[in-house]
Amino acid sequence: MSASVTTDTYLLLGTNMGDRLALLKQALEEITEQVAPYTRISSIYETAAWGNVNQPQYLNQVVQVSTSLPPSALLEKTQAIEKKLGRKRLVKWEARFIDIDILFYGAQIIDTPDLQIPHPHIAERNFTLTPLAEIAPMLVHPTLKKTVTELLHQTTDRLPVHRL
Repeated sequence: MSASVTTDTYLLLGTNMGDRLALLKQALEEITEQVAPYTRISSIYETAAWGNVNQPQYLNQVVQVSTSLPPSALLEKTQAIEKKLGRKRLVKWEARFIDIDILFYGAQIIDTPDLQIPHPHIAERNFTLTPLAEIAPMLVHPTLKKTVTELLHQTTDRLPVHRL
């Protein structure tokens, strides 16, 4: 019996409604149960809202999991976790109880109507790059061919990101 192949995957967790710390903890528990235990986890950061700035501050955290789920199944699982924890998808960039973005799935490049990997806004978002650089500074973006650290130094996003 052969072991299943796993892929290092990076997920961004974000929340700006309800008990934000408890929601991050619940999301991590659900990810561990339904996707895979995390192998690395960043600190928690409080960040300004991006996109739609007229909303409460977010807590963001990046986790690395090594999963055997294919990307489409991973998306289904993460969206089911979001729904279970109270996420309703009504308006783009709205306030939310929990958001789970797939940032990277190994070095794969996926571009379908439902799923874009690497996440299309990584290089534009300080709130993504800062926690990602904490746990994977030398990870290379498969299309931009730059490390996470290089992307962090080059981003034009100057919204505040503070470690809790």
